[in-house]
Amino acid sequence: MNIYTKRRKRPTVPIITLIDILAILLIFFIVTTTFKTKESLVKVNLPTSSELGADASTETRQALYLAADGSISLGQQKVTMEQLPLALQQFQQQNPNGQLELKADEGAPLGLMVEVWDAANQAGLKIGDLPLRILLEE
Repeated sequence: MNIYTKRRKRPTVPIITLIDILAILLIFFIVTTTFKTKESLVKVNLPTSSELGADASTETRQALYLAADGSISLGQQKVTMEQLPLALQQFQQQNPNGQLELKADEGAPLGLMVEVWDAANQAGLKIGDLPLRILLEE
């Protein structure tokens, strides 16, 4: 007696359509990703103002951070008050057209800010070239 058994097809996964779907998902995630840059090693809470207009300048400046606890950071590098004039001179030599921006915490001591201005003067920076960042209320 001959019993006929039907052979089943081996199941296959359509890889080509999966590759298309994967490529579309990859493009979607790349387009919707937001990139965040590291700002500082020092946590700074900027003071806010509702009376000032927004600054329309698009130029990028190197940030000089002053924290409430008295720590100072020039970009990604922590510096002490004694090292600050030398660090500012080195910044000016490495970036002749580079500009600085002072970002001071609202709880930073006023005496520390004055010392930073003195260090900037010692480094040969003009005070008019070093603006103070004030965070605007939205």
